[in-house]
Amino acid sequence: MSYRLQLQSIVTTNFLPRHFSTSRVSFSTFCCGKYLEMEDIKLVGDPVLLHNKLAAIRSAGPQKLQVIADFDATLTKFWVNGTRGQSSHGLLQQDNPEYDAKRQQLYEHYHPLEFSPTIGLEEKRKLMEEWWGKTHGLLIEGGLTYESIKQSVANANIAFREGVSELFEFLEERDIPVLIFSAGLADIIEEVLRQKLRRSFKNVKIVSNRMVFNNGQLVSFKGKLIHSLNKNEHALDMAAPVHERFGDIDGPTDDNDLLKKRTNVLLLGDHTGDLGMSDGLNYDTRISVGFLNHNVENSLSCYREAFDVVLMNDAPMWEVIKLVSHTCSSGK
Repeated sequence: MSYRLQLQSIVTTNFLPRHFSTSRVSFSTFCCGKYLEMEDIKLVGDPVLLHNKLAAIRSAGPQKLQVIADFDATLTKFWVNGTRGQSSHGLLQQDNPEYDAKRQQLYEHYHPLEFSPTIGLEEKRKLMEEWWGKTHGLLIEGGLTYESIKQSVANANIAFREGVSELFEFLEERDIPVLIFSAGLADIIEEVLRQKLRRSFKNVKIVSNRMVFNNGQLVSFKGKLIHSLNKNEHALDMAAPVHERFGDIDGPTDDNDLLKKRTNVLLLGDHTGDLGMSDGLNYDTRISVGFLNHNVENSLSCYREAFDVVLMNDAPMWEVIKLVSHTCSSGK
């Protein structure tokens, strides 16, 4: 089936509200080095509430809708080639083992603190600023080059979920913007998009930490630091369109104010903390989709309460395409 026909067959699938319930779908997938049988890949906590949200967004029209998505383990797969997929930050190699080791040491120190139940939110924010600041300093001090970014992505164990490219195309055709929010590095995310999707989308913008290069070598970072605990639309001024060549975007684009007027949101994330990505937007209606990739049994109750739709076991993006196509349909 061709790319275009595949997309058309997905979005024309009947997606009435009665389908928004716990779905039992059994199939096999290769994961962690073995085949697993996966059931209950889609779960809706409150079908009536979801139906009402869909109706409200559909009534307002696609011109009021925007999509906000986390990157790692949301747009990308959790499992790749039978092993844990790399994050956009974790894949980076500086061609300098000493500095790679120093960044790993920072990770081992600060990562447990990020999830510690005994540390308050304000203290955690300070610790995350400290962690990100030190990491960025090591990238500069270690002489990171853009060529090493390109090579790191080429060698990385990272892949997009099935259907991501089709989702972006569907949204692009309807002029619906996609904001990719990440506490990682925008330049790496852009390179992953270029190498793995092999095409650009005019509607995709990245809200992440952006590098400044001089003669191909990292010299500084632009704007305010974005870390895991301030990743929300307050950081919208950091957004810039995905560009063909690094270093050609000097500041926020003129359409940021227009984005803020798109007051209906489809939010995609793999962690309950990702729900905060829309905190800076005064939205009217938000539909949230949570990707529960692992530890399903212990986390399902929490995800079901937090998200409108939960997609489990490293699910592809087809259900999201059907969901957004329903919000854009004119029929009842």
